[in-house]
Amino acid sequence: MRQDMLLVVDMGSTRNTDVARAIRALGVYSEICNYDVTAEEIAKMPNVKGIVANGGPNDVVDGQKIGLSDEIKNCGLPVFTFDYEDNGTVHPMPKEDEAIQEDLRSFVFDTCKAQANWNMENFIADQIELIRKQVGDKKVLLALSGGVDSSVVAALLLKAIGSQLTCVHVNHGLLRKGEPEQVVRVFKDELSANLIYVDATERFLSKLEGVADPEQKRKIIGAEFIRVFEEEARKLDGIEFLAQGTIYPDIVESGTKTAKMVKSHHNVGGLPEDLQFELVEPLKMLFKDEVRACGVALGLPASMVYRQPFPGPGLGVRCLGAITRDRLEAVRESDAILREEFAKAGLEGKVWQYFTIVPDFKSVGVRDNARCFDWPVIIRAVNTIDAMTAQVPQLDWAVLQTITARILQEVKGVNRVCFDLSPKPTATIEWE
Repeated sequence: MRQDMLLVVDMGSTRNTDVARAIRALGVYSEICNYDVTAEEIAKMPNVKGIVANGGPNDVVDGQKIGLSDEIKNCGLPVFTFDYEDNGTVHPMPKEDEAIQEDLRSFVFDTCKAQANWNMENFIADQIELIRKQVGDKKVLLALSGGVDSSVVAALLLKAIGSQLTCVHVNHGLLRKGEPEQVVRVFKDELSANLIYVDATERFLSKLEGVADPEQKRKIIGAEFIRVFEEEARKLDGIEFLAQGTIYPDIVESGTKTAKMVKSHHNVGGLPEDLQFELVEPLKMLFKDEVRACGVALGLPASMVYRQPFPGPGLGVRCLGAITRDRLEAVRESDAILREEFAKAGLEGKVWQYFTIVPDFKSVGVRDNARCFDWPVIIRAVNTIDAMTAQVPQLDWAVLQTITARILQEVKGVNRVCFDLSPKPTATIEWE
């Protein structure tokens, strides 16, 4: 690794990502680790210059108040404390990210003597070196959804190992309208990647039939993805690695020892125990905005880099509860209308993410002068930098009225349109 690093040790804080991002904003790489990290583990990490012990309300685990071990205190690295008392100066956690950054500036540069060498050029060079070292002359199978994360992974792998990469695009029947066709056109025709297209719609929908619990849905989708890749890999020679677009928020939201899980991600903890591949995850320590910066540095087109985020389970977590084909179609069609009208209104690139949800309940309404009992469509639109927090933008009322009228007129089985005003936290961006 070419970058110096600071460790953010989770001592029960709810704001570890704020601290980690503040350090990275200073141009120094940072990682979050659990309170029980050992001095031996730290010694194996490259270029660690200092430790930030980050305290907070979750500082009791299994009935015991947690603390830094003596071996960490005596490991020779300087320690800075936020909201954590350990016989020394305690710095209160500021509310603003910029204030956190200023609190840390002297510690990072004057005390730790860290160099501001965290940038995408160094990151890409490091990852290319690590990928080549990990993979050698073997072949890699990439789960290519066509979203930002997997696209950037593809670009990195193509740069690192070229023709050793085979991309597999699985249509699980939970993609947005026109998306499978677009993925094939961009990656196979325009980028000349080795691309295998698999239509597994019936397979996935059969596995998901009657499954209402969102965690179970995610794990079924994740596990079935791996099975599809295993089957495709058996048709190829020398596939030993599976590449994924896992990013840092996926790992953080899937839970740590002091933080409760927000939700599991299909690529974190949802993989089968008997997985036959070794994983390649070059973006797993990047926040979403850093992934986009990496894509720009790799020369990917802006239309790809700034494409809307889309969850691995796709519309499966936007068709709430047990997935039915008619509600799934309502999600797909209403989402297409929303995206089309946002584009007409010039909101592409101004709103970070927007989509529709169809819950598993109905309400009474009136259609053609008769009583109807149909589903609502919920519109979700948010702005965020790193997907860890999000705010709801103020949208033009006329745009919302146009979208509402089109959905009610064009989408079968829908009689209401609602707009979600909830920020993250307390809500998450997705509903499941």
